[in-house]
Amino acid sequence: MPYHKNKQQAFQAAQQGYEDVQDAVHELVLDGASYGSQLSHLKNEVNEAYQQIENALETASEHQKTQLERFKNDLSSIVNEINQQQ
Repeated sequence: MPYHKNKQQAFQAAQQGYEDVQDAVHELVLDGASYGSQLSHLKNEVNEAYQQIENALETASEHQKTQLERFKNDLSSIVNEINQQQ
């Protein structure tokens, strides 16, 4: 049972990290005075989310792996979009 609990906790942490990135993206104001600090915060959130996803992939079920890979793809799209705007 502890293994299942750790697997679920790892997945939930990855999911929360992904949601934190989504929140940071929505808060980003491209022409705002605090854009630089917002961008730095977003980059930190993305890096943290990637790490949480990688950790969760180590113990994930097949269904969870599919969702985690989707999270990674979405994060890559976000990073590419931000890089194009700079």
